[in-house]
Amino acid sequence: MTRATPTPETVTLQVPFRLMKRGGRKEIQLPTGTPALKRSVDSTLVKALARAFRWKKMLESGEFATIAELATHEKLAPSYMTRVLRMSLLAPDIVEAILDGTHGPEVTLARLLEPFPFDWEQQRLLWDADATG
Repeated sequence: MTRATPTPETVTLQVPFRLMKRGGRKEIQLPTGTPALKRSVDSTLVKALARAFRWKKMLESGEFATIAELATHEKLAPSYMTRVLRMSLLAPDIVEAILDGTHGPEVTLARLLEPFPFDWEQQRLLWDADATG
């Protein structure tokens, strides 16, 4: 527009995006190929990771003999604790991406509480395949 052109009263912008639920919050997900924006860290995922590694340390140190004993102490269901503890088996680069907030939108707490391969290469393939598919 030039100064001689009158300014329109209404301007319509179309921005393709979709809303994703992450950790109880809604987050905007932009289409693939959009320049990366600084991601915010998903505090729900970080908290779950911290719990997983803390509980793992408590079990390995002998502070608690079994997951059931630790779950009773933490007032949690043993099945939930087992699913969260599994997160301590994630590949280091996936853990780092979660802590940095650079992981893909497919990495959610709900997905990480589902069974996933223990092999780090297989984990990377799983998350990369989800990101591109």
